[in-house]
Amino acid sequence: MMIPWSTEKVLICSGPIPISTGSLHGPLQFGEETFNRAKLLNIGFLEALKDAEYDCFIFSDVDLIPMDDRNLYHCYEQPRHFAIAMDKFGFRLPYAGYFGGVSGLTKAQFLKINGFPNEYWGWGGEDDDIYNRITLNGMKVSRPDIRIGRYRMIKHERDKHNEPNPQRFTKIQNTKVTMKKDGINSLHYRVVHFAKYAMYTNITVEIGKPPPRPARG
Repeated sequence: MMIPWSTEKVLICSGPIPISTGSLHGPLQFGEETFNRAKLLNIGFLEALKDAEYDCFIFSDVDLIPMDDRNLYHCYEQPRHFAIAMDKFGFRLPYAGYFGGVSGLTKAQFLKINGFPNEYWGWGGEDDDIYNRITLNGMKVSRPDIRIGRYRMIKHERDKHNEPNPQRFTKIQNTKVTMKKDGINSLHYRVVHFAKYAMYTNITVEIGKPPPRPARG
């Protein structure tokens, strides 16, 4: 299970995590650059495979708590979206293509979509890009019953290094072009610190910085 975080995020577990086997990996973004959730998840995937030959990967935001222990964290024949009914959305799916919060893919499914995009710096967009990658590769998203896939979000202010990405809407429209060259096959990072504990593995990584924003004409 992967939970990405930065130095401004606190890893909190105040509820049950419905996973029976496996391990918890927390890729931590080093430094003060803009947060990049999807790139950290790619790193978690590769680093976990150095630890063991896992075949199922669960990707979760740090601030989401599952409310129903029947929402079991394991992989399915199709990519799985677990967090379909969050309290911040009134316990409803916000839109049909939503894939945010908590998801699960097998190793084969993850590699088929070339992992997640590395070029979404800041908040928003990467989940929609991932959904596009799934459907463009002939797969469908599976979901639990809406009464089971309920989550509450730990309330917090938006981190100062996780502002909305102004380029996200343009990037989402170009997934078909970018997904073959932006993902696991283009991932670059440096491990700064590695610590393995009884309950989880913390991996502090340096992931670079976002490209300069284009000048406004």
